Amino acid sequence: MELRTLRYFVAVAEELHFGRAAARLHMSQPPLSRAVKRLEAELGAALFDRSPAGVTLTEVGAVLLDEARSLLDQADRVRVRVAAAAGTAVLTVGILGDSSDPGANRLAGAYRRRHPQVEVRVRDTDLTDPACGLTAGLVDVALTRGPFDVTGLTVRELRADPVGALLRADDPLARRGSLRLAELADRRWFLFPEGTDPAWQTYWSGGEPRLGPVVRTVQECQQAVLWNGTVGVTLLDHVPPAGLTVVPLVDMPPSPVVVAWHEGDTDPLVRSFVRIAVAAYRD
Repeated sequence: MELRTLRYFVAVAEELHFGRAAARLHMSQPPLSRAVKRLEAELGAALFDRSPAGVTLTEVGAVLLDEARSLLDQADRVRVRVAAAAGTAVLTVGILGDSSDPGANRLAGAYRRRHPQVEVRVRDTDLTDPACGLTAGLVDVALTRGPFDVTGLTVRELRADPVGALLRADDPLARRGSLRLAELADRRWFLFPEGTDPAWQTYWSGGEPRLGPVVRTVQECQQAVLWNGTVGVTLLDHVPPAGLTVVPLVDMPPSPVVVAWHEGDTDPLVRSFVRIAVAAYRD
């Protein structure tokens, strides 16, 4: 039973779709399907119930998923310990600063417990670089939010957070139970500097070109609203400072929390980080 085949199986088990799993693994679907069928033949049992809509795990598949995750984790730990012995166990993580995120806190604790010998270097970035230095080669892996240009990167969504309009507390719209983007069409919005990733800027501008003050940090966004009465999009569960409020936007898609790394990177430190991140955000 090869580790590579187990990785293939885990990808299908987590995606519950051969096509999505193949895309995640950067391979075509036929060889992935053949590899899983060979594994089923080797084990003498079906791992998936297949249908046109996708696949579901069988009882045997559920058991193997637990065991496969444990085996893959152990294999990565062996590689990490070898790297530590060689003095190369350093992981640089880019984070789009949100230290209050409980998922990020769980991830930090879990990674430290799993790999106490690894030196983790954190690069905190502002809102002008959603890739957190990953595209520029400044970090090994990024814990951030989408959407942004993912050319040359692999991205896994960990969670999706609802968003709302950030308004002054005395704004006439602040008393509303919810809002639509069209109701904010004539307002000034806070914007990111020229050259910021277009997909990122478009999302936080509600999908339309806007006019307004340029900001770089969450604090600058809040101050732009407080001092100038501008509006913008923020996370619904973020508690704003005094004088501001957040009203749900019913026609904005949620903001995805993602982990991203360089396409094809097989570094066990990165691979373990991704797996621990998925588990931490699932709890």
